[in-house]
Order: sequence, then C-alpha cells, then structure tokens
Amino acid sequence: MVVTPSPSQAEVILVGCGCPLRGMGWYHAVQMLGNECPSAKLCHIVEPWFLGPGATGPGGSEFAEFKSKAEADHQVGFYKSLADVPPVADGVKRLALISGRTMDNPRLLGESIAAGCTVIYLEKPGAPTVKELEVMKREAADANVKICMGYNKNVCKYVRNAREFAAANEGSHVTFVSNNTYENNASSLGECFERNAEGMLKNMAIHELALLASFYDVTVDNIESVVVDKDFSSMQTLPGPSGKEFTDFDKVKFTIKTKTGKAVSVQADRCGGDTSFAMVSDADGKEMFRHCMPDEEDEANVSVLEAKYPGAMPYFFSQDPDYITVKERVAKMCVTGEEALDIATIDIAIAALSVGEYLTPLMQKELSGTVASQ
Repeated sequence: MVVTPSPSQAEVILVGCGCPLRGMGWYHAVQMLGNECPSAKLCHIVEPWFLGPGATGPGGSEFAEFKSKAEADHQVGFYKSLADVPPVADGVKRLALISGRTMDNPRLLGESIAAGCTVIYLEKPGAPTVKELEVMKREAADANVKICMGYNKNVCKYVRNAREFAAANEGSHVTFVSNNTYENNASSLGECFERNAEGMLKNMAIHELALLASFYDVTVDNIESVVVDKDFSSMQTLPGPSGKEFTDFDKVKFTIKTKTGKAVSVQADRCGGDTSFAMVSDADGKEMFRHCMPDEEDEANVSVLEAKYPGAMPYFFSQDPDYITVKERVAKMCVTGEEALDIATIDIAIAALSVGEYLTPLMQKELSGTVASQ
C-alpha cells in the first residue's frame, strides 16, 4: 500500500533518485521523508538505473538499502518508469520533481504530463539546449501544466541581502561568487568535466545566470557588453574517466552590462572551496558588503547534517535550507494554485541557458590562448 497525501499536500513523484549520499534526487527525498516540506508528500520514486542495469553496480547496494527503508518506514512506491506509477486519484494534486540526467528531461516532462502531474519541478538547467526548453514550454502550456525550476539561489538569503544592500547604496556593484570543492588536478577536474559535459556556464554557473535573468534583466538581446577577467579565468583540456578529452573552464569571472543600464559580475571556481557569497563594492571597486553561504547560522545546521549523513556531498548541507524553501513553495503552489514567490519559471530557464550558450563561445575565444592540458 503506497502512502497518500493529505488534502493540504501535493502528491510528489520523484523522478531520478540517484545514489544515496551523492544524488541530488536522494537529498530531495530525505528532506521530504523527514517532513521538512509540509506541503509535499513523497509518494512515488522513479529510478530506472538502480532498479535496472545499475542494481549490481556501484551504488546499487546503497540504493537497495535506501529503497527498503523508504518502503518499510514511509510506504513509498518505487518504479522503473513513470508509466508504472498508479493513476492519480480524484482530487489529488500531483507534482513531478525531475532530478535525473539533463538530456532525459524533455522526455521525462512529457511522461510526467501523461502521468497526471499539474506542476513540474525541473532541476537546472532543465534541458541541454534552449530549443528543447522552448519545446517543453509549449508542451506544458498546451497541457495547462506549470513548470518551476530548481534554481535555489533565487531564494538564498545571501542573494537577497546583497540585493537589498546594493539597492540602498546607489552606484554600487554586485558580484556573485560560486565555488565548488573539486581538487585542482587532472583526475578530479577531468571527472567533473566529463560528468558535467554541458560545460560550466550551463552547469555550475547556470544558477548565477538565472539570478542575472531574474533580477538584472540579463537576456542575450539586452547585453551591451561582456568583459572577461583574463587574469582570473582559465580553461583546461583534460581526459575524463572514459579517456575522452573535454575542454571546459575550471574558473571564470566576467562582468555584464545591459542596454538598460544595469551591471553585474559573476565569478565561478570549480576548486574554490565550499563557500559561495555575494559581494557589493562601491564605484571604486572597494568592498562594502559580503554575505556568505553558509553563514554562521547555517554552519550550525551543516554540522548537524554532516553527522546525520556522513560522506554526503558537502554542498547538500550548505544549501539545505534553500532546497527546502524551493520545494515547499512549489508544492504549496501545486496545492493552492497561488504564485510561488521568487521561484524561477521556464522563461527564466530559457533566458539563463540562452545567456550560457551565448557566453560560452565568446569566453572560449577570449581565453583560447590559455587552454592547458594535464
């Protein structure tokens, strides 16, 4: 018997759980199973890989243990495909949270609509290309289905506080800094480049591009200039685990000015550490304000989560409150129909990915003389 939601909850289908401690879908699951999103009831998990060919491979036994516990303790149903999920019951609002491979999202969106979902939560960047996102937007609109994006930094307090400080200080400039914890060597970065083959600007830094699209009117048509900080930015060509070579940015920094008079900067570093932040500087470039993620309040929560889920990806913990906020707002919208505050739409996803596709070759050309192989 599969668990059912209360009248005040959305019935959630998690599509793409992934490996415990590593998969973003898994972390979404444990948050919902822990009742941290009151409006979301996780009822179904669709996991084609670990319920199929991946069952006996790496992570297979860990997934099987998670599945057994979720079934026993929470009555969650597990399925190899969306087609296997039972039909939605009368009066129930069904939400799909899609957290699988980006390349599969266009197909999974159609299958989620067929499964009776009225709201779809897509993890970034939503699809491999802008063209595919635009097709998905039309498909959802034709079915009267809303698409929300998992751009959690849109609701982060460090982003909100920096924006508010900048608004109160005329002439100031905001820089969004995003860091990852990969080791600066060929093995670590090569694995990163292959696993995130869409490239840094369509993967790691896509969150910042969504911020620019959401709050700074940054679209391809509205870009007046892009200035790349060549002293900071660099590209490398490295072999991934498959042996195939991949060329990507390991770190980038750039400033965009819009035709409507706004300016904002982004800095992203795969090997920069586990702290991201927003910085506000004055007209002379002197720092006036900085708010980090995690801050002191969040660090206490990080310590608790590290003890609860030892070995999990560190960024789960630093962004834990924001993941909860996004899921709760989207689930509540699914139930009530009310607008979800600051949640990125499919239009923001299209704008952000368009900017990523525009910037990538431009910046590759700027940095073409700096590409290094290891």
